[in-house]
Amino acid sequence: MKILYSNILPLGLKRGQETIEECIKRQIENADKIEIAVGYVSKASLEELDSLVDMHQISNICLNIGMYYVEGMPEGTYHTAIKCDNRWKEKNIGEVRMINTFKYHGKIFCFFKNNEVFSAVIGSANLGVLKLEANNRRQYESSIITEDAEECRELALLLERLKSPVCSANIQEIDVPIIREENTSLNSIESVEQIPQKEIDLYKIHKTNISFTLPLKVPASAERHMDDGKHYTKSNLNVCYAAPRNLRKSRDWFETQLTVSKEITRMEGYPEKNTPFFVITDDGYWFKVHTTSDGNKQFSAVGNELIMGRWIKGRLAAAGLVTPVNNTGIDTERTGMITKEMLAAYGCDKLVLTKTTQKAADEYGNELDVWFFSFEASE
Repeated sequence: MKILYSNILPLGLKRGQETIEECIKRQIENADKIEIAVGYVSKASLEELDSLVDMHQISNICLNIGMYYVEGMPEGTYHTAIKCDNRWKEKNIGEVRMINTFKYHGKIFCFFKNNEVFSAVIGSANLGVLKLEANNRRQYESSIITEDAEECRELALLLERLKSPVCSANIQEIDVPIIREENTSLNSIESVEQIPQKEIDLYKIHKTNISFTLPLKVPASAERHMDDGKHYTKSNLNVCYAAPRNLRKSRDWFETQLTVSKEITRMEGYPEKNTPFFVITDDGYWFKVHTTSDGNKQFSAVGNELIMGRWIKGRLAAAGLVTPVNNTGIDTERTGMITKEMLAAYGCDKLVLTKTTQKAADEYGNELDVWFFSFEASE
């Protein structure tokens, strides 16, 4: 048995001591199979584990997560875990499971070679120890590594029992409670206010029967490299990949262009062209919008063409489904392009605009209608 440490001052490493992270990564390098059961994970640690599995050509991997089925799982972490599960299944090497019969708070890492367990790490460290972030960088952990054959086999047997159907299931085969994460892309944006939950609930009470569903037009993942102008430049959310207005500067990733069909704009009660109104969003943002252009087809925020994108794309980014792109002009792989698969994973592919009975004064004292605007993911 050997003790493993965190390296946090004033308890820095002494000569001959090893960090938990270093030890686990060294064991992975020597293994061909990994079994892990922990209480919690993070997006960064999941990505790091997936990278290590890839780098060291691990042929069998199982990650079992113990606390979220009862407590709820942050949506970004959940979607990252789903990506890992899909990748490992596609490569036929393993899966991500979740314990769903009780809270499991243990932290065990077992390492195998030729189907024989040769070492195990056990202690206080969750998977997040693989990739330190701001929230755990000053969190001290301690663990031990054992290479004792009997102890290793006993720990491996415990992990095997935790994998049984009476204890756990594949993460995609159960309904995991999701904790929605805050979209911070609209924070500190001029002309956008944040509204407390009590006020959101109040406006919900005053919703009318006048409501319109606005579909979000995006390509399937397989179509995002088609450059014939039919797949992404006409997509609601991906106009940022169209030809730039300024040849020396690519379009902002948050730029969107919501184009509404005539079938909707001609419906009774649809907002009048060039008549501004307020929207309060289901997640608590308040801003002014209007409808413009020929046939009243363009739906956008007043004064800032990026607000709508910050609201919609920001939520997808908070959910861990896409990473904002700094320069769309050099994103040749179009990793930042919103696809049907992303919206399906989020659980919503449309916006719903519903008029309320309420009005509010703008900065000029004009009384404007207030509409409720939702992009609600299914639970």
